[in-house]
Amino acid sequence: MKSPRYFIYRAEFVRERLSARENMLGKCLQICFRVPYHRCRSYRFLCRRTVFDLQRRCQVTMANILDEPLHFPTSGRTANNRFLKAALSERLTQWDRLQPSRNGVPTERLINTYDKWGHGGWGIILTGNAIVDANHLESAGNMIIEKSVDSPWRREAFKKLANAAKSDGALVIVQLSHGGRQTPIAINEHPFSASDVRLTGGVMGASFGQPIPLTTEQIKTEVVEKFAYAAKFCADVGFDGIELHAAHGYLLSQFLSPTTNKRTDEYGGSVENRMRIIAEVYEAIRKLVPKDFVIGIKLNSAEFQKDGLSTPDAATISVGLEKLGFDFIELSGGTYERLEWRHLRESTVHREAYFIEFSEAIVKNLHKIILYLTGGFRTTRGMCDAIEKGATNGIGIGRPSTQEPDLAAKLTQGKTIAAVKTLIHPDDFTLALYACQTQMGQMGNDPFSGDVCKGIMDLSDKEVVEKYTAVLKKYMQDWGERMMKGEPMRGVCEF
Repeated sequence: MKSPRYFIYRAEFVRERLSARENMLGKCLQICFRVPYHRCRSYRFLCRRTVFDLQRRCQVTMANILDEPLHFPTSGRTANNRFLKAALSERLTQWDRLQPSRNGVPTERLINTYDKWGHGGWGIILTGNAIVDANHLESAGNMIIEKSVDSPWRREAFKKLANAAKSDGALVIVQLSHGGRQTPIAINEHPFSASDVRLTGGVMGASFGQPIPLTTEQIKTEVVEKFAYAAKFCADVGFDGIELHAAHGYLLSQFLSPTTNKRTDEYGGSVENRMRIIAEVYEAIRKLVPKDFVIGIKLNSAEFQKDGLSTPDAATISVGLEKLGFDFIELSGGTYERLEWRHLRESTVHREAYFIEFSEAIVKNLHKIILYLTGGFRTTRGMCDAIEKGATNGIGIGRPSTQEPDLAAKLTQGKTIAAVKTLIHPDDFTLALYACQTQMGQMGNDPFSGDVCKGIMDLSDKEVVEKYTAVLKKYMQDWGERMMKGEPMRGVCEF
């Protein structure tokens, strides 16, 4: 049995090594969690003080790591820290089938929501799905950016949203998307897609129609030109960049995946052909936007289904994206058919990030493009471990950002070492998603007045979760009846 003095010497040794960045984190965490206090006897107080000091210095060092800026290679822009507020589908804009010109415009409620995140200390704030084709929404209530519905007052609303989100100096990036075959049938019975592969079964109550394969001419007019127009719109109204949504089964992802791309022309077959549409979209955007406009992309690291996008394919695509000049890649995973925003094996639980093993396989071939990993991160320890081991450059945070809109500030300032632990099971994606949308609605109920968390339900409170679950059940029943009548789901569950 080692003496108490051994542990004190060990603590002092680690303290002397704190300045050595490459050894600090592992050694510091080791001493923090392995010193057996009960053995310290007469040295107990001194040992506790030493370990407390180490814990505090470890916390500060991890906060410093997360607070480091990230520089984007093509645009030359810099994010203030490593945090990216990931895209979340807010569903807080107007939608009326009879007034299409008014659909998808940011409301005061949505602007208030982004004002809260804007005071939250994020390096990058990503908007939720902003759709480039009003006939191909992910959900009614999405923001819409399309030439056919453009207007001065639409631009003014988007400008207000951009300004609100920049309060703390974050780069505000619009996620541009196209629903493709994942457009609900209540919005479009025959949406465009890469091929005619229909999405069968319902997803959270929605059903989907038989898709129509895009012709080569339509790829240019209905996809490339619309993404380019939307990107220029974003630059014109004051956003810092855009992210192409090429994950989770949306249109660009439908071209990348062998599951949904059965084409035999220049847009199908090989990996290079399947990513051709993304290259064309990127090049069209670059011609229209300023040099310092950030262009990123969200990409699946794997699809977890037969014949789906594989990790080796994702790695090949990532190398191609870097060569094209993308500033960053945000890695995620899963589709509507396999919602894999959870831990697939026990070995990844302690590492927190859902897709970290796939990220490690992809990042080894990248050299200058910035990589963000989104999904599962909850503690500074898990975040810093992923960064130190080279699995990612940046940390994407989604659902925890609606419980704590200022989570990034708390973590980078060392005020906390973890997100609030909610009582919703991490694998209960449906409940977590609706709760997240409800919290976004609550964020938008009032303008920012000093406390970004004011009015947001606390999902760490058992009584709150039980009451919300009951309200949500009734909400889902009501909407189930309305959707049976052909009405698209929209809005949030008010609580």
